Amino acid sequence: MKINSLCIALLLIMPNLANAQESPKKLIILHTNDLHSRLNGYSPETDYSPETFNDDNTIGGFARIATLIEAEKSKNGDQVLVVDAGDFLMGTLFHAMEQTTGFQLPLMKKMGYDVVCLGNHEFDFGPGTLAAIIQKSMDNGTVPLLTLSNITFSEKDTADDRLEALVDNGIVKPYQVIEKNGLKIGIFGLLGYVAINDAPLARPIVFADPIKTAKKIATLLREKEKADLVICLSHSGLGKDDVGNWTGEDVTLAQKVPGIDVIISGHTHTLIDKPLVVNGVPIVQTGAYGAGLGRLELEIGNRKVLRTEAQVVPITDAVAANLFFQQAIDSQEKRINNEILEPLGFQYGSVIAETAFPLSCNEGKEAEMSNLGPLITDALYAYVKHLSPEGTDITLFPTGMVRDNIVPGATGKQTVADLFRVVSLGSGNDAIPGYPLARVYVTGKELKGIMEVLYLAPSSSPSNYMYFGGLDATYNLDKGLLRKITSIRTADAAGHFVPVDWSKENPKLYSLTANTYILEFIGVIKKLSKGLVKVTLKDANGNPIHSINEALIDADPSAEGVQEIKEWMALLWYLQQQPDKTGNGIPDVPDAYRIGSPRLHP
Repeated sequence: MKINSLCIALLLIMPNLANAQESPKKLIILHTNDLHSRLNGYSPETDYSPETFNDDNTIGGFARIATLIEAEKSKNGDQVLVVDAGDFLMGTLFHAMEQTTGFQLPLMKKMGYDVVCLGNHEFDFGPGTLAAIIQKSMDNGTVPLLTLSNITFSEKDTADDRLEALVDNGIVKPYQVIEKNGLKIGIFGLLGYVAINDAPLARPIVFADPIKTAKKIATLLREKEKADLVICLSHSGLGKDDVGNWTGEDVTLAQKVPGIDVIISGHTHTLIDKPLVVNGVPIVQTGAYGAGLGRLELEIGNRKVLRTEAQVVPITDAVAANLFFQQAIDSQEKRINNEILEPLGFQYGSVIAETAFPLSCNEGKEAEMSNLGPLITDALYAYVKHLSPEGTDITLFPTGMVRDNIVPGATGKQTVADLFRVVSLGSGNDAIPGYPLARVYVTGKELKGIMEVLYLAPSSSPSNYMYFGGLDATYNLDKGLLRKITSIRTADAAGHFVPVDWSKENPKLYSLTANTYILEFIGVIKKLSKGLVKVTLKDANGNPIHSINEALIDADPSAEGVQEIKEWMALLWYLQQQPDKTGNGIPDVPDAYRIGSPRLHP
């Protein structure tokens, strides 16, 4: 009896001994973030040669990414997990077709993506359109699992009902649980504080506190779902401070939220070559636009990460494109031509201009020295004056809305697709992509107040730095709050700069032209300045306007409705007006833009 009892006891504890001695398991996470619909290699697209490799300097391209994913899965099979940390949409002409074709998400699924997080730019068309894009994508094929944990819907407003229905039906989930290599993996998406502020068009949706939500979801995945590994697809981001230390929301997330094993970061377009380990949690991010594919290899045992190895693989012409995917992308490009560009007189690959030097815009301390920001505002200024008898006194465009640089490449040639990428955000009330331009009027005193607030805005976010057309202003850092702007001049009919009288007694109105998103921002200057600066946006007669839609500029008042003016069309038109210096029939970017020319200076 004693022997039998001993045998039974041994049999009972053997499974536990086996589990305790179980060999660690490997997981390879391939990850991207902030793809922004960069389906083709860039800059410029003219140089992109997906059929061959090692013969151009372009970067990115979904067909190249597909090649690397396929190779990794062929080698390591079920050990491979492929994820994206948000902002997969919005940034090229391809995103403009998503509501009607639902092309990109099924393509990403075929490429091998398992889970995708929703970022702030997925909400740029509003929750209803995002729901339509997801639904159309599902009609067009299988899509990756979608996640966002801190989304909250309105009980009263129906504008978010279609997206809410997708959440209720489990199409978009707070978290996803999948198995890879015998590991139970919990994955949840998160929108950070800054990203939430960058998604005003998500209304009436609001977003719950990211840290509190992350604590709740991580605990649920650990305790209820019994996940071996918890991954946060955090569309929040991080960066370095002035002394080179890592800081930002994802650093705080790792410090404050127990239970997260890995943070796949996004939103800040930060390239982290090697994982940043904070509180034992590796944080990785690939930069943006598909310029690199992250590869994070983990060794996991007893629900703990035992070993971490990471790199970002550059997506260059050294990677041969998967032609199956490139052919699908080329077919979609033809639809863009047929349905969007040809009615406007353009072709996707038509060369508009050429440049012998790069034009760039870098957020932060170098923003004021950009040579691309002034080019954009000059283009808006000239185009509005060309199309509208009223013209405009001032045009505005912020750093954060410059979405790509202009790179000469091998030939200097810039196509419609290349230039669209520069100012690609938003939509209006028609089927043409891009934010429409609107014109509002303010007094000189209000203009001074706006300038003071805009001058202070970059201190809160580098993306708020504003470029101006038709304006020249000076500032003095030694002056007090709301007293730093020392002079403002605008151009008269002859093109000469004349001073703005900002005294309270001056009734003269000055016109401001910008896209509708920016003018909404101008409209809440009072709130931004804590009530110190009051601005009432007006029409040409001085009557207050109640909606920015009332101020839309109509390119053809004789036609029915409003013929909206888009920023990218202004940029194309302006460059087409430039002289052909080389005699090859292609306009050249003027040498005047070789260096930046700040319109706000000491």
